[in-house]
Amino acid sequence: MTGNRVADESDTANAVSSRRHADSTPYVHKVGVPPKQSLFKEFKFTFKETFFHDDPLRPFKDQPKSKQLWLGIQAVFPILEWGRRYKLSMFKGDLIAGLTIASLCIPQDIGYSKLANMDSQFGLYSSFIPPLIYAIMGSSRDIAIGPVAVVSLLLGSMLQEEIDPRNKHEYERLAFTATFFAGVTQFVLGFFRLGFLIDFLSHAAIVGFMAGAAITISLQQLKGLLGMKTFTKKSDIVSVMRSVWTNVHHGWNWQTIIIGVAFLIFLLLAKYIGKTKKKLFWVPAIAPLISVIISTFFVFITHAEKKGVQIVNHIERGINPPSVSEIHFTGSYMTKGLRIGVVAGMIALTEAVAIGRTFAAMKDYHLDGNKEMVALGTMNIVGSMTSCYVATGSFSRSAVNYMAGCNTAVSNIVMSCVVLLTLEVITPLFKYTPNAILASIIISAVVGLFDYQAMILIWKIDKFDFVACMGAFFGVVFASVEIGLLIAVAISFAKILLQVTRPRTAVLGRIPRTTVYRNIQQYPEAIKVPGVLIVRVDSAIYFSNSNYIRERILRLLNDEEELLKENNEARIQYLIIEMSPVTDIDTSGIHALEDLHKSLKKRHTQLVLANPGQVVLDKLHSSDFANMVGDDKIFLTVGDAVMTLAPKMEP
Repeated sequence: MTGNRVADESDTANAVSSRRHADSTPYVHKVGVPPKQSLFKEFKFTFKETFFHDDPLRPFKDQPKSKQLWLGIQAVFPILEWGRRYKLSMFKGDLIAGLTIASLCIPQDIGYSKLANMDSQFGLYSSFIPPLIYAIMGSSRDIAIGPVAVVSLLLGSMLQEEIDPRNKHEYERLAFTATFFAGVTQFVLGFFRLGFLIDFLSHAAIVGFMAGAAITISLQQLKGLLGMKTFTKKSDIVSVMRSVWTNVHHGWNWQTIIIGVAFLIFLLLAKYIGKTKKKLFWVPAIAPLISVIISTFFVFITHAEKKGVQIVNHIERGINPPSVSEIHFTGSYMTKGLRIGVVAGMIALTEAVAIGRTFAAMKDYHLDGNKEMVALGTMNIVGSMTSCYVATGSFSRSAVNYMAGCNTAVSNIVMSCVVLLTLEVITPLFKYTPNAILASIIISAVVGLFDYQAMILIWKIDKFDFVACMGAFFGVVFASVEIGLLIAVAISFAKILLQVTRPRTAVLGRIPRTTVYRNIQQYPEAIKVPGVLIVRVDSAIYFSNSNYIRERILRLLNDEEELLKENNEARIQYLIIEMSPVTDIDTSGIHALEDLHKSLKKRHTQLVLANPGQVVLDKLHSSDFANMVGDDKIFLTVGDAVMTLAPKMEP
């Protein structure tokens, strides 16, 4: 028994030893050559991933024609889908949320219309029809629709460059025209699934633009807050402050200042309470309406308007009048309206989609960006025909809507009904509302747009992003909203171009006791392989960066060889390019690799490629570059390449 046990243990030990010996034998994996794809298949794949990556036709597959028709109608009008599941128990949350955001939107709308240089009723019009259209076609459960400060300011500043706001009728016509084309822009982007275009405006640029707009909007409210009758039409900080100080002795009204400052403090305090105590979210929501009611009452009983306190005076009573005939469909004003509308529509779209995605992520449901664009576009097209100006999603109102417990877009319908009641019944009561209150409401509303914490985070993460942020910020504050927006877009594109034309490269070394190769700057303990330079290219290789990549690799090679000469070490015999991050390559990229290969041959250095992707490898074989380098010089990993080439190196 003992002898058998010893024999078994000996056999087992020998088997384990044999396995260890077998496992230690180097094995180099071969790089597979992908099958050649037809031009049609390649184009079809690229087109699908660009425009239909979410496969919108998936629900329609294997469905009868009648079902497909119904699904198509539901896709256009999501209310038909969630409306079937709507329960009375859900209405309570939507009713409370709708009433809450209505109390916030009514005073805000009156103030925002002033930013757009339009009469007060137009702000209310824009919170009546557009929310109803969105409730039918929109897919967000939380977004609250209406005029917003930034778009109102942008629209007003661009319109007044074309027409004097005192020419009310023509000014309103151009505003409706711009709103129509803003809606068309949004609809076209959604219908043709071009929503990715709005992503070209970086987050940093948007943060800077919004912060600059908050400062500009607040400065514009100094006219109402200080009771000034004359004020500059320019929006830059220098012009505004000059206008304020030149009127300090005879243009300020102390009664107005007391009213404005007192209620501004009250509104900011309410905002602070709502921020620190989430259960009291309704406090900042109803504070603007309370401010309007109290201030209007005191102005009425004291007749403060006779002492220089400026009041709203008159708001047109009744629902939205039709304005189809007022839109310019021909002539020079149509061109001007198109230009203004495209800019305003893009900014409104960026804000709405960002808000919708934020709350969709918080509630864990899917938001179709392209459907949102179609809904917002349709909403503004219809709005332009019913005396509305550009409406979009409001972050402050959407946040209140979310906190109030909204369940569906019915909260927008409730808000719209309250606005309807206001237009039909309550508007005469706003006659004695002081302009200082509207200024205070707007200032308190835009304070949140100045996100200094986001700016600090941007500075910590990416200095170039911070430059984009500050460029947009100072452009808006010291020039104009349009200039700031132009700077934001220009810097965003500049960053993209810089990253594309000047991609990162890294020299790799082996992590001790492993076959893993990493950036020697990130991992100082990484060991360089004698006689081999390993370079990783962290980008696709296109015409825009191919020459730079070739020259950069040669510079790295020169630097390495100079260092080796100083230390009397062996020269570089192999240059390995780690190509796993190279997602694509074009003709210029192939030519750059060919030139690199020729330059290396003159140096008696061989070019080796590691882990090229399917698309890249297919193009390398199609161009015959793979044969030029040699199939035996293309490896699955850097480790395989080093393991194979090390024994072949000259001593």
